[in-house]
Amino acid sequence: MEYRKYGDTFYIRMDRGDEIVSGVLDVCEKEGVRSAVFSGIGGCSEARIQTFLPEAGKFETRTVRGMLELVSLNGSVITDETSGLFTHTHAMFSYKDGGEHRVAGGHIKSITVLYTAEIELRPVVGGRIERKADPETGTGFWSFA
Repeated sequence: MEYRKYGDTFYIRMDRGDEIVSGVLDVCEKEGVRSAVFSGIGGCSEARIQTFLPEAGKFETRTVRGMLELVSLNGSVITDETSGLFTHTHAMFSYKDGGEHRVAGGHIKSITVLYTAEIELRPVVGGRIERKADPETGTGFWSFA
């Protein structure tokens, strides 16, 4: 992984074997970023995709492997109640399965880079976004500080 900051924005290039979600968090920790949004594209080898099941109050996880085109990555980094960093990430992938073109997407647990991923990380300027727990769903939502 390599990154540069131009203006208020970080541009991150991730390489083969890098994990995207933890890589974004690493840059935030190193640079003192407490809340941000990010987006990106790339070529990946594995994605752990989650779907929240409200009736069960938990996530169901499935893993997709192969040559995955990361066609859309969007997420946020926020500070949780313990001042730790927390991500909320969604992505969409296209890939071939048995000769058929497929797509898969949803809430992301992890993504492993196959060739490269190009991520734009935009820190919040002039404020901070925190995570507020929602007892009804067991998840968290944005709270503005």
